[in-house]
Amino acid sequence: MTDVTMTVNGKTVSGKVEGRTLLVEFIREHLELTGTHVGCDTSQCGACVVHVNGQAVKSCTMLAAEADGGTVMTIEGISAPDGTLSALQQAFQDHHGLQCGFCTPGMIMSASALLKDNPKPSEAEIREYLEGNICRCTGYHNIVKAIMAASGQDVSAIAAE
Repeated sequence: MTDVTMTVNGKTVSGKVEGRTLLVEFIREHLELTGTHVGCDTSQCGACVVHVNGQAVKSCTMLAAEADGGTVMTIEGISAPDGTLSALQQAFQDHHGLQCGFCTPGMIMSASALLKDNPKPSEAEIREYLEGNICRCTGYHNIVKAIMAASGQDVSAIAAE
């Protein structure tokens, strides 16, 4: 067993983990933050995306021990402390960027990283950036609209698919 300590959503947390414990397991099982989803276990779907030291990572491909000493942000940390949705979360709601909701945490975490690096991405840039996130319900159209809206762009020009 290995001791790990990290800052998760602004709070210092510690735990004992086996060397093979994935970050997603530590987040969901040890910290009981279940907003980060496990969709495939093979790094294909993106439902487990979190930010580690400011970078979007698929937490099913990272060991918890690799995040030791780091800063982790999960979907639970995106909203304000009083529970008010972030602009990105609100845009997903307003523009129907979710359906079953399973992929939504990973989509929002990926989109958040994109908007940090590219505050006004084009539709094509958003679609390219989200290639590592799979949604089985919405066909991505409303997800793209939500991300563009969150970036302050006019979404009326996005053609329906």
